[in-house]
Amino acid sequence: MSHHIVEVKELKFSYPDGTPALNGVNFRITHGESVALVGANGAGKSTLLLHLNGYLTPQQGSVRIGDMPITKKTLKLVRQTVGMVFQDPDDQLFLPRVYDDVAFGPMNLGLPPDEVKQRTLSALALVGAAHLKDRPPYKLSGGEKRAVSIATVLSMSPSILVMDEPTSNLDPKARRKLIHLLSEFDHTKIIATHDMDMVLDLCSRAIVLRDGEVVADGAARDILNNQDLLDASGLEKPLRLQGCPICSLSPPG
Repeated sequence: MSHHIVEVKELKFSYPDGTPALNGVNFRITHGESVALVGANGAGKSTLLLHLNGYLTPQQGSVRIGDMPITKKTLKLVRQTVGMVFQDPDDQLFLPRVYDDVAFGPMNLGLPPDEVKQRTLSALALVGAAHLKDRPPYKLSGGEKRAVSIATVLSMSPSILVMDEPTSNLDPKARRKLIHLLSEFDHTKIIATHDMDMVLDLCSRAIVLRDGEVVADGAARDILNNQDLLDASGLEKPLRLQGCPICSLSPPG
């Protein structure tokens, strides 16, 4: 199972204008962990995720998937192992039909047509979107697009699922369906999110980023109960941990 391990060492990255985004990030994630990556806007979460799938390569430091350092030579293997779901589903859906989008990855692996079809239909069924296979992506709702974008990744049979703000812009029903779907994924999950209640539902571990550095890494519930840490990192407690504001009122004198 070593290929399921994600290891980041002293990772540094700056934007073309010189603005630092990551400043010596370190962590190690092992097989089967569900890890939340949390922090305020601009903390470096999305930039970090893009390094885990090779969309960005380290300027300094290293990122390894199992025994493979992420380099231009290893990108194909890395992307078969690490599936990336972007924050905006429209970044992943670009073909005329939903079926074509979900089949795109397996086809590019050079798989036989029967296996491409099997993977595509299985991935769509898994996310509850089999009935959408002949629809144009631009005619889907936000929740439907999110489900199909996840199917495009699942059809590649990744060992590690990386997601950027998966519940953003979803209505409550679509959000619940997505959380249930992700709870069924048995392998490693790394999720960047502002949805702290989803963190409680899905993640046993949380990594807090602030100004491109890891400032906390530990049990998710412990971190989400640490008010001083959350305040310093521009985060809020999950609603479920905030208590009832009415119940906490003192009785009238």
